[in-house]
Amino acid sequence: MTKRDFPLASETRERLLRRVEAIQDDGSINSPERAATAFKATDFSTLPGYDELRFYLSVGQKFGLGNPYFRMHDGRAGSHTHIAGSTLLNFSSYDYLGLNGHPEIVEAAKAAIDRYGVSASASRHVAGERPVHRALERALADHYGVADSLAFVSGYATNLGVIGQIVGAKDLIVYDSLAHNSIVMGGVLSGAARRSFPHNDFDALDRILETARGSFERALIVVEGLYSMDGDYPDLPRLIEIKSRHNAWLMVDEAHALGVLGKRGYGTAEHFGVDPRQVDIWMGTLSKALAGCGGYIAGCHELVEYLRLTVGVFVYSVGMPPVIAASTLKALEILHREPERVGRLQRNAVAFRSLALERGLDTGNGAGTAICPVIVADSLPAVMLSQRLLERGINVQPVMHPAVPPRASRLRFFLTAKHTDTEIAAAIEATAEELDAVRRNMRSLSAQL
Repeated sequence: MTKRDFPLASETRERLLRRVEAIQDDGSINSPERAATAFKATDFSTLPGYDELRFYLSVGQKFGLGNPYFRMHDGRAGSHTHIAGSTLLNFSSYDYLGLNGHPEIVEAAKAAIDRYGVSASASRHVAGERPVHRALERALADHYGVADSLAFVSGYATNLGVIGQIVGAKDLIVYDSLAHNSIVMGGVLSGAARRSFPHNDFDALDRILETARGSFERALIVVEGLYSMDGDYPDLPRLIEIKSRHNAWLMVDEAHALGVLGKRGYGTAEHFGVDPRQVDIWMGTLSKALAGCGGYIAGCHELVEYLRLTVGVFVYSVGMPPVIAASTLKALEILHREPERVGRLQRNAVAFRSLALERGLDTGNGAGTAICPVIVADSLPAVMLSQRLLERGINVQPVMHPAVPPRASRLRFFLTAKHTDTEIAAAIEATAEELDAVRRNMRSLSAQL
């Protein structure tokens, strides 16, 4: 048995599911009354996947598990959080550099509210443009050493709208198989031909372009600078070589890479020592290391001018709240001014993965970055493990299919610059102990089936 095989044979897993199905309460998804209900075109419960969602919630209830999602947090997100009156060690926050609640950022936000109020109150085309928007965009462009940038109110919408706008029916988009859903759905929206290549397999990417590139007007390659489920990153120099040879655009999603990769936290280009102008489109979000909300595109003047005038998620959306623009602008300034935060984060990330491996935990593709998965394989044990850690004062969320491939469910740990060595060691020890306990419980359950 390999490390990634959870000790439940496939036939045992099927018996477990059948057992849970057999003990559903009346009125549940598998009751005779439910099965006999005629399909109704106006019945929302007939939507695809709804019964499956209810089934998995029922499985958790039968095993005494609470819903691991939508837990109510009180107070600031960071290396610690507050749930139900208790303070917990938190590994489910994007606050990589510990900037959420930084006094200078809070002051910048308050000053922006005093000057602009809370909302831009209109599309920036109409009446929502404010000086702070332009200041943020200038700072982001300078960060990447490119001509211009454009800020959007949503990171997800940035990928969706921009990809959907710049390629079309005569074009090709090729993306990593583990790319974020917003990238995939942007490709769907565009109407372009879509191909995916196995994760970080650039020989496969090269073969796809070798075979298909000549049949399309434009080609767009999209990857993440730091993969949000696995904590690894692509070979950027190789990607630049491939895109140049095949006359394609390269788009890099820096959502989790900004503030995390590179000696100063400048991102993927700094990590590899690459001139960022060799990448055609830099995308990122303001909601991770910069402790705000929204997305951005950085690149050449022509690209940004085109998007500013045409992309629907910008043109037809209210402008970013000035308070968010002001606070993230200040966060970017602190990132540049205090690279020691990045150093602490990177040391914590390496230490966490090293200790996890020493304790026999499976960290998957993790590369010692701020995101470190602990692979559990099956969904039910992942939820069990998350709940047991919560009871020990550690908040970390499970990630299950379809967010990750089948049999690749995991706990996803986010490290911050403010986690201490003691906290990291305690979290690893608790995870290893509780995972052993979950495995014993699952073996006992298997023996009863």
